[in-house]
Amino acid sequence: MMNSKTEFLVGLFVVVGIASLFFLVLQTNNLRNKTFTSTYIVKANFDNIGSLRINSQVKSSGVTIGRVKNISLDTKSFLANVTMNINKKYLLPVDTSASILTSGLLGEQYIDINPGNEEENIKHLGCIVYTQGFISIEQLMSKFLYSSNEKNIIGLSANDSEQFAY
Repeated sequence: MMNSKTEFLVGLFVVVGIASLFFLVLQTNNLRNKTFTSTYIVKANFDNIGSLRINSQVKSSGVTIGRVKNISLDTKSFLANVTMNINKKYLLPVDTSASILTSGLLGEQYIDINPGNEEENIKHLGCIVYTQGFISIEQLMSKFLYSSNEKNIIGLSANDSEQFAY
């Protein structure tokens, strides 16, 4: 009798573990929020996409308006081609810009859409011309540390040799 109770508890533990693993896989792949609404395709080229993935969110003003459908590399320009499915109820002007941002400090990356002011909208298979690639913390730090007017820690220029005359 004790043996069957132990087997039941172990079986229940395994089922809960598999369900938890399945939930985590859905969370990391963004499948939980996947909707099957009518969409149109918009393309954009970025110089750096960071760790952007297929199914990443496309947001405008914090609202999810679409998902990344495909990512490829253009072998001529060496830019990342990103294809997005945008919900048809969100029409984007032709002067719309797109940038890759990170949700939180170490969160997932998404495409942020900033609509322009033009009357004409991007059509199906249209392209967003104005893009800003992902800027990593390492890139920001290197720009800060190795700027053209480089200063050392105490604020003196590295070229101020008379400051260090002995």
